[in-house]
Amino acid sequence: MKRLQTALTASIILYSSSASAFDPNDLKMLETTNSCVRCDLREADLGGAEFMYANLFRTNLSGANLAGASLEGAVLFDANLSGATLEGSNLSGAKLKGAILCDTTMPDGSVDNSGC
Repeated sequence: MKRLQTALTASIILYSSSASAFDPNDLKMLETTNSCVRCDLREADLGGAEFMYANLFRTNLSGANLAGASLEGAVLFDANLSGATLEGSNLSGAKLKGAILCDTTMPDGSVDNSGC
């Protein structure tokens, strides 16, 4: 949880100092509840964060950096992962039904275009 808080704090700082696309209130919700349904986390830098069993149903994670993140058991049904980086992340038991994978870098470094 400490790594998640660190990643989220860094993302919020980056958001306040640049024109990023994600909503800092959504990051705060994820930090406090481990759930962020239909949130906007586009282009957020969440590399190395822990999202174990997080509910990210229909969340927009397009362009997000999730490299090295723990997404074990996370609910990513209908999530938009277009252009996201998942390299080195743990998707063990993650639920990806309906997730949009287009130009998505997968944990093994391959690029998935199945949802384009």
